[in-house]
Amino acid sequence: MWHFEIELLKTYLTYPNPLLGAINNMNTILKRALLLLVLAVSVALVVNRFSPAGIALIGQWDQDKGAISARAKDEIHDSRFVIDNIEIAKLSYDSGETLFVDARSNDDYNEGHIKGAMSLPIGEFDVKVENLINRYLLDQSIVTYCSGRTCEDSHRLAQKLIDFGYESVSIMIDGFSAWKENGYPVE
Repeated sequence: MWHFEIELLKTYLTYPNPLLGAINNMNTILKRALLLLVLAVSVALVVNRFSPAGIALIGQWDQDKGAISARAKDEIHDSRFVIDNIEIAKLSYDSGETLFVDARSNDDYNEGHIKGAMSLPIGEFDVKVENLINRYLLDQSIVTYCSGRTCEDSHRLAQKLIDFGYESVSIMIDGFSAWKENGYPVE
C-alpha cells in the first residue's frame, strides 16, 4: 500500500504543478508592470523638469491663501498685484479711475460682467489688445478678473498686460462670481 503512495508522490514531484506555474507567471507579470510604471513616471518627471511648459509639482491649492494654482514652473506670479478682498476691488471700481478687464470668454462676458468692464479674453489677447492700447494709456489703472479663485485667466492676462508695458495692473482673484454675489453692479 505504501508503494502506491510513494509512486504517486514521485509523479507529483516529477510533473510541474499548473497552479505553481500560474503563480510564478503572475509574479513575473506584476514585476514587469511595476517596472514599467516606475519607468514611465521617471520619464514623465524628467520630461516635465526640462520642458519649458513643465508644470510645477507643488501648487497652491488653498483658496484661503489666494488663487488655486498649478502654474507652469517658469510663470511669474507676484502676489503684490492680487486683490484678495472683494470690498477693496469695489472701492477701486467706485473711484471711477480703474478699468476692469474681463479675461473670460466672449460667451461668459455676454452672459454677464462687471458694469463698464472691457472684454479681453486671454485666448484672443493678440487680436484684441490693440483696442485696449488705442483707448488707454500705459499708466491706466487696470484690474483683471475671470470666474474666481479656480480660474488662472486673470493672472495670465495681467502678466501679458504688464509685459506689454502697463504699469498698474491688479488681479481680482475672487472674480465675477463673488462680485455678483455681493450685489455689485453688473450688466
